[in-house]
Amino acid sequence: MEQQQIIQWLQADPYRMRALSVARELGLPQWCLAAGFVRNLVWDQLHGYASPTPLNDIDLVYFDKQDTREQHDLRREEQLLQTPAFQQTSFPWSVKNQARMHLYTGRLPYTSTEDAISYWVEIETAIGAKLNDKGEIELVAPFGLGALFAKTITLNPKNGEIDTYNQRVKSKGWLQHWPQLRLVV
Repeated sequence: MEQQQIIQWLQADPYRMRALSVARELGLPQWCLAAGFVRNLVWDQLHGYASPTPLNDIDLVYFDKQDTREQHDLRREEQLLQTPAFQQTSFPWSVKNQARMHLYTGRLPYTSTEDAISYWVEIETAIGAKLNDKGEIELVAPFGLGALFAKTITLNPKNGEIDTYNQRVKSKGWLQHWPQLRLVV
């Protein structure tokens, strides 16, 4: 039920559907548009907002052990900026190969995109969406969707970085923008 609801909300959002289509064109392995791309949409809907909250960035994450150089991601961002769809909408892309993100966290190498996002700071942020080869939306949600629909901001026990969690909650202004949310530590 929750999965189908998110898919319907995504399908009803032309901006997000265009972003999904553009991202799919890159053909990246295990890709998805993650974090606020899905999370903010759900929180907006649960708060009854008529217009979607503008995205600070669109996190395009993928998993490719063959080329983990940051320059590869920067080339992909540049490629996205050159697409005709970008000229019409101003997508704020942030492309990150999750096969190298363990280097920044001091963890063991991740095994997949889903494994990598399962370590993100908040459970509600660890969600992504992609278009499959048939043009159907698929979700990547290692913790399921319950917390997202419960209007919570939950510290991920796999991450456990309480200071980072507190800093993110404060700096992102989530509780001010979505006042029905509550913290779960």
